[in-house]
Amino acid sequence: MPAVTNKRSVGGWLQGLSALLCCVWGVSAAAQSFPLKDKPITLVVPFTAGGPTDRLARDMAEALRKPLGGVTIVVENVLGAGGAIATHKVAKAAPDGHTLLIHHIGMATMPSLVRKLNFQVETDFTYLGMIHEVPMTIVARPTLEATDYKQLTAWIAKNKDRVNLGNAGVGSASHLCGLLWQASLRTEMASIPYKGVSMAITDLMGGQIDLLCDQTTNTMAYIESNKVKAYAVTSAKRLALPALSPLPTMQELGVKGFQVSIWHGVYAPKGLSPQVQAKWHTALRAVLTDPTFVKKQEALGALMITDKRTEPDEHRKFVMSEIAKWSPIIKAAGVYAD
Repeated sequence: MPAVTNKRSVGGWLQGLSALLCCVWGVSAAAQSFPLKDKPITLVVPFTAGGPTDRLARDMAEALRKPLGGVTIVVENVLGAGGAIATHKVAKAAPDGHTLLIHHIGMATMPSLVRKLNFQVETDFTYLGMIHEVPMTIVARPTLEATDYKQLTAWIAKNKDRVNLGNAGVGSASHLCGLLWQASLRTEMASIPYKGVSMAITDLMGGQIDLLCDQTTNTMAYIESNKVKAYAVTSAKRLALPALSPLPTMQELGVKGFQVSIWHGVYAPKGLSPQVQAKWHTALRAVLTDPTFVKKQEALGALMITDKRTEPDEHRKFVMSEIAKWSPIIKAAGVYAD
């Protein structure tokens, strides 16, 4: 008996195959043409203009133009919910390589700080690599009488009911550093949150608050001009910059395990094609060796990342380890960004 051919089924199968091939060809063509000349690349920053993450993004935008063929690159500041709104925006963006997130340690602390995230840090992003990390400095108002870290801790112990510690808002780098510092001292200070670090530093200089733990990128100019008192850095070893080299590390001061850096990484939405991911990796590697870019970052006390964390897989592994590190500290403090 001759075989019966279902023409409708065959036709449907051919149509499906044709659609699949068109889709594959379309993705391949898009990858080959990335970046599109008529579509700008948007670097989404979860913080205010003028802050360290914003400055990094704008320096990167300049450095990226050459390896990406002169394409237009814009920086978009999207604020709110400890960085979660900006991060969600990128998670839901088209995975075509034209929308990226530049985020710091907050990428690892959001799962603990924000009660209801509508994305998953672990699975909703394509990790592209890390850029730099910035140590923290412990600084005080200029009128504080303590002249070194030992005297500072004695002053805190004596005045513990009246000591206040500023920060740039819940979930900020200064807030996280403050939590870890209080845990190391086994004491609590009054936490004074601000809407940005510039306001916190202004009040620190004016004596309205006593202490602040923040990034060298924010504090170095004030340390250089003696507008604040500096006691220590949180890096593994002393920093080479003239204004910071006299400052001991927390490790030197006997505070074991107190090594904090505010690192920055780059993320795309999940589903980014391997071809576009490879192009971004090449472009980011070019940025990391761009002399002008590197000089700008190092002048602010930032340390360029040169190890395996510039690779996507190692970047992701590092963020997962940071989530595990910060989760118990944040939960013990009982603080939330929403």
